[in-house]
Amino acid sequence: MHHPRIIWSGDRTLHLALVEGHGDAHAERIVNVFKAIRDEAVAGVIDLTPASTTVQITIDPGAADPVAIANEALRIARTCALRNSAHESQRTIEIPVCYDSDLAPDLEAIASGAGLSTSDAAALHASAVYTVRFLGFSPGFAYLAGLPAALHAARLDSPRPRVRAGSVGVAGARCGIYPSETPGGWRLIGATPLPMFDAQRPDPCSLRAGDRVRFRAITREEYDARHAVERSS
Repeated sequence: MHHPRIIWSGDRTLHLALVEGHGDAHAERIVNVFKAIRDEAVAGVIDLTPASTTVQITIDPGAADPVAIANEALRIARTCALRNSAHESQRTIEIPVCYDSDLAPDLEAIASGAGLSTSDAAALHASAVYTVRFLGFSPGFAYLAGLPAALHAARLDSPRPRVRAGSVGVAGARCGIYPSETPGGWRLIGATPLPMFDAQRPDPCSLRAGDRVRFRAITREEYDARHAVERSS
């Protein structure tokens, strides 16, 4: 196991490097350290951002001793116990998804590559339990681990110039939901009517690092009805 170390990226910003390489083998450790530092409310830490192999820590510009604050975060990282998926603070979020063909332009190709029908591929996607590893790319975009191996797929060679908000996509071993209309190169297999990011809410992001996610298949009629309600609220 790689020992935590500090990498400064400025006089008030550092990265707590926790693992070597990428992948999900140690991804839970990233989330656990992030939660441990957050829960201890280390004085002087004003922002924490988990990533694939690090936790970024931003220190209050007014703090007298940023090195001491960094060392305290490092101590927590070295001593916090690994938490398993049943940890009491872990939320489980259910997200309705419609796998209708016009909302899922890449589902048929992914299903065909896996030797599945589109309905079986959709059912397989909805049967898994996912974990939010970190957020990035755009506000509220959560990178989810737990995608069944049969649904792994490479990114598009050329990104789409516009991907509708709520689109559910896959790239490699990850699954994600586009929180807003943006360009995007992930392969789209469905869409949710739920808003995944709203700057007007006290907590703008619907998902946060460490959350468990389950998808629930819905009909196009359910999608359209819920989408209309969300747009009018």
